Amino acid sequence: MNTLLNKASRFLFFTGKGGVGKTSMSCSIAVGLAGQGKKVLLISTDPASNLHEVLETDLGSRPVPVNGVPGLDAMNINPMTAAEEYRERMVGPYRGVLPEEAVQQMEEQLSGACTVEIAGFNEFSKFIGDESIIGQYDHVVLDTAPTGHTLRLLNLPSAWNDFIAGNETGSSCLGPVAGLASQKALYEQVVAALKNPEQTLLALVARAEPMSLAEASRASAELAELGLTNQHLILNGVFSEAGDDAVAQAFAHKSNAAIAGMPENFRSLEKTLVPFRPHGVMGVGALQAVARGEADPAWLDAPESLRSALPAALENVQGWDALFESLESRGNGVIMTMGKGGVGKTVMASAIAAELAQLGHSVLLSTTDPAAHVAETIGAGLPNLQIDRIDPKAETEAYCQDILSKNRSKLSEADLALLEEELRSPCIEEIAVFQAFARTVAKGSNQFIVLDTAPTGHTLLLLDSTEAYHREVAKSTDDLPAEVKELLPRIRDPEFTKVLIVALPEATPTHEAEDLQRDLRRANIEPFGWIINRSFAVSGTTDPVLCAKGLHETDYIQEIANGLSARQTVISPWIGKELSGADRLHLLTR
Repeated sequence: MNTLLNKASRFLFFTGKGGVGKTSMSCSIAVGLAGQGKKVLLISTDPASNLHEVLETDLGSRPVPVNGVPGLDAMNINPMTAAEEYRERMVGPYRGVLPEEAVQQMEEQLSGACTVEIAGFNEFSKFIGDESIIGQYDHVVLDTAPTGHTLRLLNLPSAWNDFIAGNETGSSCLGPVAGLASQKALYEQVVAALKNPEQTLLALVARAEPMSLAEASRASAELAELGLTNQHLILNGVFSEAGDDAVAQAFAHKSNAAIAGMPENFRSLEKTLVPFRPHGVMGVGALQAVARGEADPAWLDAPESLRSALPAALENVQGWDALFESLESRGNGVIMTMGKGGVGKTVMASAIAAELAQLGHSVLLSTTDPAAHVAETIGAGLPNLQIDRIDPKAETEAYCQDILSKNRSKLSEADLALLEEELRSPCIEEIAVFQAFARTVAKGSNQFIVLDTAPTGHTLLLLDSTEAYHREVAKSTDDLPAEVKELLPRIRDPEFTKVLIVALPEATPTHEAEDLQRDLRRANIEPFGWIINRSFAVSGTTDPVLCAKGLHETDYIQEIANGLSARQTVISPWIGKELSGADRLHLLTR
């Protein structure tokens, strides 16, 4: 960490997917800088932030001193709260004026990821751009930087006109820009600071895993293209040494192989490798140890402690046999695996589809996996199983071209530019593949359909009326196919559709999955169960470090099985072998 501490600019922005350790890394750097005698402000805009737990300090929306760290102040901006306040400012004037159904639709249009993202950007901009607030600090550290999508949007001149508020093309998630137009000068100042390499360092946080590195690589390239060129890669949780334990050896091999095969654009980037810490990074002592580059000690008694703790942790976890019995009881229907990126939805969908096929059922596995890994994961020649790949890129491109062709003659050049930007938003791909999913779900009347990566609750709610269907899916008043109109009733039928939430037994993935469940329930969809994936606690390891990690997992296993999962919970072990072929996938469910 010394290299990163020594090159720290005034602003340090941390970015990365959920669960990679952005919060612990940003806190470690903030604590390290404060230890050098600097005055530091740490800001989090993560909706699932556990900043107060990591720092062991009660935080709010204003800076407060961190316990035990002289010179460090911290604050926790809740972008969900900011988005709620924004929605009310935008929708409130229409209550009692428009029909309640129309008001509810307006609220849902402003409930997507983009609204939350820009509302969070608005809140932290007040601090980054106000020298009267930050003038006293040598460094400002931001946990969760704005994405390339947000920065592209804020660079569009047309974003500041009234296009979004008044357009008829179905803009569903960029509304906040119109409502925040009064902040334009502040935003421009903040974006300029972000692009200035003398002022800002962007820290990309990733795990030593191929998927995590690939996602970080895409973010790096996108942000560099937008002018954020001063970048540093933090590889978190590197496990490079192992004794005789087979699980530990496999974990070390996977970690080393991922680093050796990292994307090309990372090879010349300056890097910091942070050793694997089985208990995560909680408390000032742990943060100081990370800042000093120290690894966790091994707990020699961890294997015995884990053996003692497991029975209680698994008390409300069911066996996979019971889950398959309940899944196959109807003989047909739809099974959806849902969860945040990197938790293993594709592998779990493949394992479930393979098992149902081997039980003698006709199964169609439908995936949006962009790398088409499902076919090689599940293997060829499995009786009763078909694989149908929905290509999100192709579906999205066709969808966007259709919308643009319908609106070219209606919009000015500036408004057309903003519409094109809207079509690059995170929500659009979901809507683009929506009709393909609808066609696939309709087949569940006479066989099992297993869907890898389904539309979120927000997307489903957005489409939950005839008007919304026309605006958000068809972008026209043409009649929609019957399978599209019937999709929501089918998904909301708990006998026909069974939703399985996939999570990892760690803080951020668990709490992000909880948010997903809340989102689904808003759409009147009750999850059928939860899958806890990649657990070291049930991997059979005897390695003291990995057993300590498993012991730490038991808290989240209990949180899910005893509280979050309303029906049933199953668990799969971390497996060192490459998960290819039905026999290997069988290890996950046995």
